[in-house]
Amino acid sequence: MKRFISVILAILFIFSCSANAFALPLEGGIEPLRAQFAQGEGPVKGDYSIDYSWFSPVKGEGDEAEYPLVIWLHGMGDGSEKGKPVEKSNIAFWACDEFQARFKPAGGAYILAARSLEEKGIFWSNDLLEPLKAAVDDFIAKNKDNIDLTRIYVGGYSMGGKMTLKMAVAYPEMFAAAFPICPAWSPSEEYAACLKDVPIWLTSSSRDPLVNYHFSVTPTWEKIVSASNVPELCRFSTLTKVCYQDGSRTDSSHHSWFAVNYDMFSAENGDYPNMTTVNGLGEEISLDYPNGMISWLSAQTSDYDGTPSQGTGNINTDDIDSMIGVNSVCEFFEILFNTILKALRIK
Repeated sequence: MKRFISVILAILFIFSCSANAFALPLEGGIEPLRAQFAQGEGPVKGDYSIDYSWFSPVKGEGDEAEYPLVIWLHGMGDGSEKGKPVEKSNIAFWACDEFQARFKPAGGAYILAARSLEEKGIFWSNDLLEPLKAAVDDFIAKNKDNIDLTRIYVGGYSMGGKMTLKMAVAYPEMFAAAFPICPAWSPSEEYAACLKDVPIWLTSSSRDPLVNYHFSVTPTWEKIVSASNVPELCRFSTLTKVCYQDGSRTDSSHHSWFAVNYDMFSAENGDYPNMTTVNGLGEEISLDYPNGMISWLSAQTSDYDGTPSQGTGNINTDDIDSMIGVNSVCEFFEILFNTILKALRIK
């Protein structure tokens, strides 16, 4: 039954939520950048362990610099097997020399693209909060000499945007900033309050056919801003027609992560097509090349000292989202899926 449900969900979303790499590449193309990602896996926590692809900015033996860590979380359909989260998005652009140089002050950043266990019918559910945190903790321990603990960032799209918010809610002390993209989950006011000290950059299309901009994304933004102690640091980028950075249209207006993957600029290093950005005070923000999302992330720091978190932090894993007020197709099926699993007592 569990496999049958997961197959049905995957069929429903694979076409709309997958991210095919048709973007205009930097010099040399994106495939050599993807090839620079190694494979790793975190420890078993509970019943699961999280595998991931990762990029290192370390410039050889003797490099004592401390680099930020960017955690990247994929959407549904893009985590069916190892390596898919990098293959199915353009996050590898962030590994190019040009984009790495934008991470200040170190001039580079680790990228950890974690994978939900979709082959097991698990789509960034609450069951993976602890295993994902354990994988991140383990990665930090293995690279402790070169990771800046005060500059850990988390971002992702669609179902990965949901997990971005949940990770930031669960462990806000760990993250210097978060950048959810068309997140398929809207936190309660109680959960939004856990983000009060975390700068958030939210990105979405007003024409998104899966995660509704007006009934899901905008209320999420309003709850975050209302609770925030740093609204001036928060940002909300709205796209209308979603394009690749060369101006050609994407397959779906759900694919707003392509803007983030190219650091919020066009191929000509100008304004990204059809995009406006405001801060949490309602003021319009003009992005001046090359100061896009990477520069914004680099400006955010935390007081995190590596102290391990307990359990799922601020998230109550027994919570079942109410069917009342379901704001997106993705959220609806997540609720349906989790409800059926609980009813069948499937762990």
